[in-house]
Amino acid sequence: MKRKDELPECPVATTVQLIGSKWKLLIIRNLLKRPWRFNELQKSLEGISQKVLTDSLRSMEADGIITRTVYPEVPPRVEYALSDLGETLRPIIDDMASWGTNYKNSLT
Repeated sequence: MKRKDELPECPVATTVQLIGSKWKLLIIRNLLKRPWRFNELQKSLEGISQKVLTDSLRSMEADGIITRTVYPEVPPRVEYALSDLGETLRPIIDDMASWGTNYKNSLT
């Protein structure tokens, strides 16, 4: 997790730094539904590269937004889920979905 002195002064800038990329928002959107495995996420996010997905997941795990669970099976199974902190993003993502729907409905 980042230290307070590593984050921007502005709270909006802090939020953007932590979840502001296109891919991170879409990963969070998926994880709001259920835990996902890496390959499931990659298939559901058309256009994301393996490197970008890996980097995004690692970054959000380091920031405490998601959890990574490795199951001791053969072959190993890894699942990603929102942490308690990540769950607090639900109202933000829900509001973004509502705004996007309203915007699309306002177009002729």
